[in-house]
Amino acid sequence: MAAVERITEWLRRHTELEYHVTSGAVTVKPPNAGGFEVSLVEGESGWIVSFDGWHEHFTSEKEALDCFAFGLSDRCRLRISYRGSFPYRWTVEERTAEGWSEYSTTGLLFFPFWRRVRVEYRQNAIISQTEPGTAPDPAAQCGSSDS
Repeated sequence: MAAVERITEWLRRHTELEYHVTSGAVTVKPPNAGGFEVSLVEGESGWIVSFDGWHEHFTSEKEALDCFAFGLSDRCRLRISYRGSFPYRWTVEERTAEGWSEYSTTGLLFFPFWRRVRVEYRQNAIISQTEPGTAPDPAAQCGSSDS
């Protein structure tokens, strides 16, 4: 079973979530105004998982699925940096016993650098850390490299 099919099967059991499926891609809409979009795209050379403007490429389906689940979990949040009203940097963070740890950042090269910096934190928290079988290791999956 392909990654998109596995995710779609899981989403059918979570009727409170709004999602969109196309050939080779699935996107889960934010559950509320304080959340962020999570998507997975299957391609010939692997998978791409995206959290709003952040993204990571994977060659392992399991790692891509784990990262996708992490984006929906209460252990993940997305720090979005703006210049004025223009988003230009997305940082994935994990909640640990010591607080929030930064893992990976995706940013734009061109943005209105002269505008004032503003930061927002967004979180989906659909999957509870205590839910069995849904605690992926983001250090090994989502934060392995900058994109």
